[in-house]
Amino acid sequence: MTRTGVILAATLGSAALLLGAYAFQHLGGLAPCKLCIWQRYPHVVAIGVGLIALQIRHRGLAVIGALAALATAGVGVYHVGVEQGWWEGPTSCSAGPIGGMNADELLDQILAAPLVQCDQIAWELLGISMAGWNALLSFGLAGLWLMALRRA
Repeated sequence: MTRTGVILAATLGSAALLLGAYAFQHLGGLAPCKLCIWQRYPHVVAIGVGLIALQIRHRGLAVIGALAALATAGVGVYHVGVEQGWWEGPTSCSAGPIGGMNADELLDQILAAPLVQCDQIAWELLGISMAGWNALLSFGLAGLWLMALRRA
C-alpha cells in the first residue's frame, strides 16, 4: 500500500470510529460518559491531520497522527480499567451552558439529563466494551500512521 493509501486508511479509520460513536449516541440512544467524550477528541485531530497529510508531504504529520491515535487508545485503556474496577475514574462532572434559563427550566434540564457513569459498560461485543474496541482499533490506527511515517 502506498503512503497515501495508508494515510487515507488511518484517516478513514478514525472517521469511522468517530461516526460509530455518534451513531451509538444519536441513533442507539447511548449517552456518552465523560471518558467516552474524551476518546473522541484525538480522533478529530487524527482526521484533521490526515486530511492535511493527504495534501502536504511532511513526516511530522504522520507523527502527530500516530500520537493522536495513541492518545485515544490510551484513554480507551484507562476507560476499560475504570469499567473493570481496576482503578477509579474521574469524580467530577460537566454541564452544558445555562444562560437564559430560569430556575425551573434549569431544574428540568438537570432532572432530564441522563446519568452516565464511566464505570458502567453500556455496550459490548465479544466481551469487549466500546472503550475496549476503541483502544484496540486505535492501536491499529497508530500502526498505520507509523507505517506512513516509514514510507515518507
